[in-house]
Amino acid sequence: MEDRFWILLDTETTGISAPIFVVELAAQRMFGWVADGEPFRKLLNQNADIPAEASRVHGYTREILERDGEPAHQVYREFAEHAGGLPFVSFNLEYDLDEVLQPEWKRLGIGAIGSRGFCALRLAQRLLDPVPAGNCKLQTLRQYYRLPERGAHTALGDVQTVADLMAQVLRPIAEHRGLDTWEKLVAFAAEEWFPSRIAFGKHKGRLIQEARKDAELRGWLDWLAKSANARNAKMGRWYLRQLEMASAQPDTTVFAAPGMNGEIKGAAAAQAGVVGLVIYINPELEQLRQLVAGARARLAELEASFTKEKSRVDVMQAVLFRQLREHYQQRDRLRLIVDYRRKFLDSLVRGGEEEAKQAEQNYEQAKARTDKDYEETAAAVAEKKQLTAEEEAELSRLWKKLVKLYHPDRFANQPDKLETYHKLTAAINRAKDAGDIQTLREIAEDPHGFILRQGWATLDFSDASELAQLRRLHETLQLEIIAVLEALNRLRESPDYELCQLSERKPGLLDELAAERKTLLEKESGELQQQADKLAEEIKELAGETGSRIV
Repeated sequence: MEDRFWILLDTETTGISAPIFVVELAAQRMFGWVADGEPFRKLLNQNADIPAEASRVHGYTREILERDGEPAHQVYREFAEHAGGLPFVSFNLEYDLDEVLQPEWKRLGIGAIGSRGFCALRLAQRLLDPVPAGNCKLQTLRQYYRLPERGAHTALGDVQTVADLMAQVLRPIAEHRGLDTWEKLVAFAAEEWFPSRIAFGKHKGRLIQEARKDAELRGWLDWLAKSANARNAKMGRWYLRQLEMASAQPDTTVFAAPGMNGEIKGAAAAQAGVVGLVIYINPELEQLRQLVAGARARLAELEASFTKEKSRVDVMQAVLFRQLREHYQQRDRLRLIVDYRRKFLDSLVRGGEEEAKQAEQNYEQAKARTDKDYEETAAAVAEKKQLTAEEEAELSRLWKKLVKLYHPDRFANQPDKLETYHKLTAAINRAKDAGDIQTLREIAEDPHGFILRQGWATLDFSDASELAQLRRLHETLQLEIIAVLEALNRLRESPDYELCQLSERKPGLLDELAAERKTLLEKESGELQQQADKLAEEIKELAGETGSRIV
């Protein structure tokens, strides 16, 4: 691998439906595991419309490409010179090469460029299995392994992130497994493989290695291997072969996790010369305790970040709601009136007055629900306030205590305690989503007292001392880390988060936006009022002055 040149590439496109047009192409020549020279990056102007959903992801519009893009033939001519016939690798090679580039080259009458290498996503899925929890989304891996922040969802940014991932995370694991040549990596990435953590069915989330001691899980794998569905049977047989191979080896577990500020020194990582990655083979008890402590620290950091940023967005939404509630409520009231007057007329014509009365009753119930929703939202909004610097600092301290309460598997065989655990977790999540620091503080400072005040069964949160239990706890913490990372990413990619950032940089923006929305809502309400009046005339014509209470 050390003496091999290859090309790492990525594309941004007009979407996933054919014909697919490339809007950005980026590539990085690699020598072994490291980047060689400056990256290649071009925007392409192909005079193609870009669907709004695609534009929201990568940020490119037709106008931007007409201004900054270059003709496709020119870009690919320069790309061919940059690639020089070297093999291609990408984080989804089947998509980038098979579904995007090759069809585009054929459409443009361009000869094949480069050659096929391997899929970096498949390599990552195999090398990192079962950490991080079967989730190999590129941005999730970047955050999980604390890689540098690049331009997410741009071709160049993703290429640079994959290069970081290859050099800092995949390399030491691959070399530890003896995958030290290009040929070995290509073969390894192409081999038949299924995740060791089951992703579906009643055993979802379990590791297939557990079937060595669990007869029910082993029976399910036997059943899967005999499935009439060829793909399922193939999977089942593969899992059984892995169990047979594992039975002849010691009961080992491989952990690959981000380092904890130098608190743990991983021998394999140190040998590979990579700082910050910890690899353990069959860790002893004390080592595993340190891994659990590191995972908790990471989870606390992420939970605190999510709570702080969600609170900022909530405060921004509360400001808009307070300014626009009257107009939204008027618009929604008119929507209900129009909807139910139509239903009233349909019922009156089809089934007579008795059936029409049911539409009236349904309207009254819907109106009451809508009014209640607005009242509840108003009450919740009234409590939204910007966190102080002291409160933000406190969140980090609180989450360090709260993450010590994650013990779901410990209570699996105790229904009453498991129910308490689920209730406690739900209370924490509600407080987190609402930015309710007081409740978080109450639980963190005295979880036993909080549980007793609710009348729930008591729980023991002390750590297990057995190796197997600590391994399971570590796996559970990894799953929770991934879940919070995904929630944080969804928040940061949302339009509300973008608006929140803009409003913080530009005072007065929310007032401008509220005025614009007010104008649109008033226009929509005016149109709805016209429809409602017209329907009222129709009802009056058919049923008389008192034909309906839907007013």
